[in-house]
Amino acid sequence: MTYNWQQKDWTKFSYDISKLEERLYAFAEKSGRISGILKAMSKEDHVQTMIDIMVAEAIKTSEIEGEYLSRIDVLSSIRNNLGLNVNQETVKDKNAEGMASLITDVQNSYADALNKEKLFDWHKMIFPITSNINVGTWRTHEAPMQVVSGRIDKPTVHFEAPPSKQIPLEMDNFIKWFNETAPNGSKIIKYAPIRSAISHLYFETIHPFEDGNGRIGRAIAEKALSQTVGYPLLLSLSATIEARKKDYYNALKTGQSSNEITPWLEYFIDIILKAQDESESLIDFTLKKTKLFDRYQSQLNDRQLKAVKRMLEEGPKGFEGGMTAKKYMRITQTSKPTATRDLQKLQNLGVFKVEGDGRSTSYQINFLE
Repeated sequence: MTYNWQQKDWTKFSYDISKLEERLYAFAEKSGRISGILKAMSKEDHVQTMIDIMVAEAIKTSEIEGEYLSRIDVLSSIRNNLGLNVNQETVKDKNAEGMASLITDVQNSYADALNKEKLFDWHKMIFPITSNINVGTWRTHEAPMQVVSGRIDKPTVHFEAPPSKQIPLEMDNFIKWFNETAPNGSKIIKYAPIRSAISHLYFETIHPFEDGNGRIGRAIAEKALSQTVGYPLLLSLSATIEARKKDYYNALKTGQSSNEITPWLEYFIDIILKAQDESESLIDFTLKKTKLFDRYQSQLNDRQLKAVKRMLEEGPKGFEGGMTAKKYMRITQTSKPTATRDLQKLQNLGVFKVEGDGRSTSYQINFLE
């Protein structure tokens, strides 16, 4: 099998625009709708939505690679980075702190031209602790860079990237292409989803780092999206990809077999559209939270507020297993009688709804309609 980078038309990507028009129209429609909703939100709600989406992106882009970060540390790091904490919160998980730095920087520098120094900085962010790989530089090892699965003695090779000696030139070409296809470039790609999809495939094919290519490749895809539309889009591509990870790798494998990339573009633009739907759900969740606090905050004690806020940190999917007396005692550091009274009041007020009974009783947030 020959890979796309081994073929004569490498980097001359072609596609059938007629097969993408409906998706591109849907992207523009959703972008306009989300932008309108965000503009109508209060500044506080807008910031909260942005934080929630950035936290999801940081966590899920790492989970795709099999790394599980502390959600609390990611959240604290992002709030620190955005200057929202009066006193900087202590972060124990350095990998969470590094990934939060990457996600924040992608948002803040979306309009800037790309260069290798930026990519090296991003690589250092996701590997803050000294490891057994070279950090902040292109790979140089002579062994083939392969994506494999299966037994060690009989591996299945899914993809082999260009040899290390070609990486400096390949990345110079990639960075040049990325900047030339930007809104102020000489070879503008006007459709943001197409530019995003190509930039991700192009970068992943080169695979320039020893490790971390997936995380940086997804950051590049989000930068391309935001840069092309002209403002930082609030969405998490990684959360959508992670939900169906096998589909992602299959689509990538197909995309890396030819430089006619219509199937890859169809797949990746669908990912973007699903991510937009998730963003709308998160915006709706944020508005529901605001409504909840507007009505009940003055009626709750500090323990109850702490427990409710902790539940809401889990996002639209809800607090797994619901709130129980035991969890409430642990979160609020209180006694069982106090926990029982507090939970009963939350139910009586209508903040909580009951699920199950007896020993299996638990509570979920009762959002106002």
